[in-house]
Amino acid sequence: MSPDILILGSGIGGATLAAALAPSGRRIVILERGERLVDSAEARDPEAIFGRGHYRPDEMWLDADGREFNPGNYYHPGGNSKFYGAVLMRYRAEDFAPLRHIEGTTPGWPIGYDDLERYYSQAEALYNVRGALGHDPTEPAHSAPYPFPPVPDEAPVAFLRARLAAQGLHPGPLPLGVDIETWLKGGQTTWDAFPNTRGGKMEAESCALARALEHPNVSLLTGARVTRLLAEGRRVTAVEYLRDGQTETLSAPVICLCTGAVISAALLLASADAAHPTGLANGSDQVGRNFMNHNLSAVIGYSPLRRNDCVYEKTIQLNDWYLTGGPGGEPLGNIQMLGRITGAILAGESGLPLRLATHLANHSVHLLAMSEDLPQPESRVMLKDGRIVLKWERSNWRAHTALVARIKAALRRAGWPLVLSKPFEKRTPSHQCGTARMGADPAASVVNADCRAHDLDNLYIVDASVLPTSAAVNPALTIAALALRAGAHIAERPLP
Repeated sequence: MSPDILILGSGIGGATLAAALAPSGRRIVILERGERLVDSAEARDPEAIFGRGHYRPDEMWLDADGREFNPGNYYHPGGNSKFYGAVLMRYRAEDFAPLRHIEGTTPGWPIGYDDLERYYSQAEALYNVRGALGHDPTEPAHSAPYPFPPVPDEAPVAFLRARLAAQGLHPGPLPLGVDIETWLKGGQTTWDAFPNTRGGKMEAESCALARALEHPNVSLLTGARVTRLLAEGRRVTAVEYLRDGQTETLSAPVICLCTGAVISAALLLASADAAHPTGLANGSDQVGRNFMNHNLSAVIGYSPLRRNDCVYEKTIQLNDWYLTGGPGGEPLGNIQMLGRITGAILAGESGLPLRLATHLANHSVHLLAMSEDLPQPESRVMLKDGRIVLKWERSNWRAHTALVARIKAALRRAGWPLVLSKPFEKRTPSHQCGTARMGADPAASVVNADCRAHDLDNLYIVDASVLPTSAAVNPALTIAALALRAGAHIAERPLP
């Protein structure tokens, strides 16, 4: 019996959408490219993860100059969230309207924060988010409190928080999807970049997918790599996928594409046919365009007099410069803790000798500076001879350098005299989004406010590709909220 709804991908978007639709009773099939991630010794081995790249996919993309690189995407039930830092922050209310930055103005969204707020609360409940209100001057209105109190600060982080607060800043709890006691029973490590194979991290498989699969009308098919979508007129008629070396097809009245900003765009482009020569859902010529990464830098404050004995560390954030701080009052971005950087991690990432890296890691605090990347048409995903080409035109870098300078100065005042920073590599996908953006105008966007493709009546795109802007916060919770909202819309409508 064919499904009523076919969901392609089981990351944050696909799994959350499945959880939203499961109570409808409609027959739902989820196609997932990868297999379930099983536990192994490498799951808590920093040298294996950061030094040997044990979990990195066997896949190569091309950059704009035609050079190969290995992307940081993962293919398992749960998708990239199996390895994510479990930061589940809301966009600020101001992020949904046009916002002036140093290097341009964001386009705004076809919906406002108030349209998404209740779904944010539902997503926080689904992912068991731990946090607290009242600390962050930029925190938007909440209709419900966080489901659980914050993950507690370890002593060095509490000291850092106090030193930042003494400068008149507003450090506060970082909203996290982590059961810290369960996580630490599986190993004394941070969770950022470590796979969730022993429990404790609230990610798409352990929360949303598990919830969806409790319903007998939902099934998951792993090892099914979607290769193209077939269409006639204004309908997707079938999905073609490879499984066990064989090409198969599956049809459903409703098709939901949830494979991530890069892969979703690539699939739409690869599905070009005589009636859709530039790709499916691409009447606007916007599929693949407006690709955004966050501008990210690691910032490390070192003091030979201060020892850091944290295990996980990643519990506070700072948004004093989120909406202002630039030379004309422009936004700069978010500061949050990195997961605990150990000597093995620092050696694997930097190439430093292990002994020196261990000394630096054990006498420093580790932060992440995050600034918004603005959408640009020529920043895009393309295909060349069937291979993915990622051309990222970085923007808003002046704001990012200003943000890094601000937090460096604050760390020095707080008692860490040597502060180092290193930008994330330009070709490394970090919080990738855009490529099928949401909008009210079919000539300038790919999907409408309900995540349905303008050009195809039964195709929904529900992942990071639809985000019109990247804001300067981790995107996972916003993707989940959009998926819950899209799920409510689909469930209310009769099958086409």
